[in-house]
Amino acid sequence: MKLINKKNKSYAQIFQLFTEEEWGKTNQNFNKNVSSFFTGKKNEVFVITTEDSITYCIGLGKSGIQDFEIQQVATKFSQTQKKNLLPASTLLEADFLNEKQFEEFVKGLLIGTYHYPFDKSHPFWSADFEIHTENVTQQKLDNISQKAEALSNGQIACQDWLNKPANLKKPEIFSAYLQDLAKTHQLNYTSFDRKKCEELGLGAYLSVNQGSAYDAAFTILEYKTTANNAKTIGLVGKCVLFDTGGVSLKNPDNMHYMKSDMGGATAVLGALIYASEMKLPVNIIAILPITDNAISENAFLPSDVITAYNGKTIEVLNTDAEGRMILADGLSYLVKNYQTDLLIDLATLTGSSVRMFGDTCGALFSNDEDLKNLLVKTGDKTNQRLWNLPLWDVWKDDIQSDVADLKNISMKPIGDCIIAAKFLEHFIEGHPKWAHLDIAGVAFGSVGYAKEKAATGFGVQLLADLIENYH
Repeated sequence: MKLINKKNKSYAQIFQLFTEEEWGKTNQNFNKNVSSFFTGKKNEVFVITTEDSITYCIGLGKSGIQDFEIQQVATKFSQTQKKNLLPASTLLEADFLNEKQFEEFVKGLLIGTYHYPFDKSHPFWSADFEIHTENVTQQKLDNISQKAEALSNGQIACQDWLNKPANLKKPEIFSAYLQDLAKTHQLNYTSFDRKKCEELGLGAYLSVNQGSAYDAAFTILEYKTTANNAKTIGLVGKCVLFDTGGVSLKNPDNMHYMKSDMGGATAVLGALIYASEMKLPVNIIAILPITDNAISENAFLPSDVITAYNGKTIEVLNTDAEGRMILADGLSYLVKNYQTDLLIDLATLTGSSVRMFGDTCGALFSNDEDLKNLLVKTGDKTNQRLWNLPLWDVWKDDIQSDVADLKNISMKPIGDCIIAAKFLEHFIEGHPKWAHLDIAGVAFGSVGYAKEKAATGFGVQLLADLIENYH
């Protein structure tokens, strides 16, 4: 999408934005009947046509609208008007928007082009589509264009991989994609197969992978900046490509949604794409422990005792609590082999967090007050919200085992998302700035581009904003 600082004499297509207050001030410039159909309310669209041009009046709602709401309006407009929009030079009239709000509008237009399977058929991806405005300098417009494209590339990759059916994202397919991505985005790519994982002692990860018909792919992606004294951020994304629950089989009614159990990994993937395309002055170490959780004669069983990478033993009480097993090895491998300023893991981990928060926010756990506050603030800013839950030691006893150091669940019908966080705490090796994000309820849900539940892209903008502004 080209953004150009100019204004022609005439346009075939015009986007005119209004808050309710702005419409109240300027509606006298329009045919008086328009006010019967358009008032500037959020997501209202009214189309005015003449022989020469089409004007889309787009409502933003009340003034004081938050930046992310402007992105929401643009996303919905992009989705709903796709068939009518022209791939042509377009005047954007919105003098009251500040630069950041304009940026959010452009991001929304591009993010709203997503559908599954993704292709660039939307008019906004046409080489002929340009947005013209005189309110922002060309240099700033170029920067906004780059940011919007990098963000939409990251979010679209996240959504597309999460939406793919299980048979289209087998481990070797996803691994081949990551290898190509590493080449094009100058990332370091390392992947350990089953044999190498056994040598390294990645026992918790292998316990989940051992039932799979597909080889292990414990994958490390590294983005390195050339900037001096840059911070290093460690990310671990749960990457269960499909989760049957294993021998502790899930209820079949909604099992087709378990193609979404890699939502933590796809959020990390989207953030990596954004960081590398924007050449952000930060280092990122991302670990994606790729596997499915399948049933076979080799699958791990309830009562198995597993030795994790850090030497701790785990009694498996439920094979459907597999996410915390692979995260355990991902976290301890990252901490033991790399120096990071922050350590964040993301996972579609527990039904407990879904029952607690639905699709309103993710559950946040952190051992550092500053990181907790930063994540909450960034979540509010990007509308990828998080709510902090306690890591009190009162929960510790619930995962004590008679035959191992830990149990992988408590068997109590309460607080499993907290139990999972306390379990993971055993594998951060004393890292002072760690956060665990349980995004089970928010990564996959109701969206404007699909009839059924589908990928929301949750986590990409949260991580991208956090990484971009962490110095």
